[in-house]
Amino acid sequence: MEYMSGNFSEDNKYSQQITVQCYESDSAFRLKADAFMNYAQEIAYRAATHLGFGYDELQKREAAWVLSRLHLIVDNAPLWRDRVTLTTWHKGLSGPFFLRDFELSDATGNIAVRCTSSWITINTATRRMLRSTELTDIVPDSTMVKTDAIEEPCPKVIMPRGAAPEKAGEHRVSYSDIDIVGHTNNVKYVEWAIDCIDYRQVSEKGIREVYVNFNHETHPGETVSLYRHRADDGSWYVAEMVGETCAACVRIVV
Repeated sequence: MEYMSGNFSEDNKYSQQITVQCYESDSAFRLKADAFMNYAQEIAYRAATHLGFGYDELQKREAAWVLSRLHLIVDNAPLWRDRVTLTTWHKGLSGPFFLRDFELSDATGNIAVRCTSSWITINTATRRMLRSTELTDIVPDSTMVKTDAIEEPCPKVIMPRGAAPEKAGEHRVSYSDIDIVGHTNNVKYVEWAIDCIDYRQVSEKGIREVYVNFNHETHPGETVSLYRHRADDGSWYVAEMVGETCAACVRIVV
């Protein structure tokens, strides 16, 4: 991805310009949903760093940000070589989650992609989830923005009741899957889920929405079994299992 230097607005929103690259685009030249997620995780780190609670600051406390839930809506997918502006802001605490929203707009200012995300923090030594109140001293209320890209936080995502999902494949977690926190990068789960759907359907229609819950870490050498189910409304559910444990569950609307 190609970033220009970012900046904060007076209302604490952080923006950067990006040019959509060929390797981030599908055969219809549209920006892929997983490519947007790569944008989002990078700008989230950058924005948090500027506000004093980024990766380096949390490392001093043996802590790290971990994405727990995400919902994105594609209103009008940008195309290869388009210059777009990605904006992010954090909305403070909601229960156990820190909320962060994103908007991707085109050159005329129209919103192309909207996203809301829910984050937790973990202790990097024990891998245990930290209480959200343990970090409120470095995430000041003055940096919050109370506007919504998507009004409701991403809900819980599980297989529909009564579903009989079919096995769609397996993936062995390998070097290319692992991120800076030492576990499978969140974007990989969405890539695996998208690849469970019929290629023609995805390539012709494109992806309109993605909901994903990240439930458990996966690590190098583990085998993730992928189970898919097409719901009555036409959306796809993919459960990503390590043994009996659901590592992630994804709902995709095409």
